[in-house]
Amino acid sequence: MALSIAELEARCNDPLLLDGGAPLVHDAQHLFDSTMAHLERGDVRAAQRDADGTWHAVPWVKRAILLGFRLGRVVEMGGAGAFNFFDKHTFPAREFRVENQVRIVPGGSTVRRGAYLAPGVVCMPPMYVNVGAHVGRGTMIDSHALVGSCAQIGERVHLSAAAQIGGVLEPINASPVVIEDDVVVGGNCGVYEGTVVRSKAVLAAGVILTRGTPVYDLVKETVHRATADQPLVIPEGAVVVPGARRVTSAFGEAQGLSLQTPVIVKYRDDRTDASTALEAWLR
Repeated sequence: MALSIAELEARCNDPLLLDGGAPLVHDAQHLFDSTMAHLERGDVRAAQRDADGTWHAVPWVKRAILLGFRLGRVVEMGGAGAFNFFDKHTFPAREFRVENQVRIVPGGSTVRRGAYLAPGVVCMPPMYVNVGAHVGRGTMIDSHALVGSCAQIGERVHLSAAAQIGGVLEPINASPVVIEDDVVVGGNCGVYEGTVVRSKAVLAAGVILTRGTPVYDLVKETVHRATADQPLVIPEGAVVVPGARRVTSAFGEAQGLSLQTPVIVKYRDDRTDASTALEAWLR
């Protein structure tokens, strides 16, 4: 029987749980299995949003996930010949049933144990969702897209082909990437290092966002940056496209160099919504 969330939080807040020099607690496997069960039901999440909109990691959940690597032993996980797989036995691919109401189209997709996919999620092959990730109702994960460990994906999001949503397990307090509700992430986008994309934003194909990326807002005439204690945050409804910024050093000028720079060119309106309305027909 799975432990309650309150019991798990109390037990998994012990930092010695991950001390490789200390013996494993007697019920370590039960702590891990219970947390995985709660994660897969969506009862708990590896990150949560405060009332003011700030997202932060839930350390005890991440500690429980990491406990699985300490518990695990490398085993063969099926396949044959060149398609053999070897991983910690504690992290097999997650199994789904029809009653989960998740569409996983045939073709080589994998959802790892400990990830939550809500009813109505569509997975186009091949894609991958890592442990601790949370994917909201009605979201589409397109071909070759990655949802990294503990990443938080909202409802009615479209992760287009080859979109990469970075993950993070360590350090314990590091917040994962967050994509809020109704966001469109274009093809070949990369969102990494704890970046938060607010609801209804649109990332055009090829946009790359990291903690060190400044985003230039042409509408509000400001620059959005991460700080020492805050991640990069893309504002609600922002439409972000790949841009370039001229290199002003003498050598850069002489060589005609520029640096990749995401640019907010507008904020989402009825015309933008009309251009993305086709997504609803694909779900």
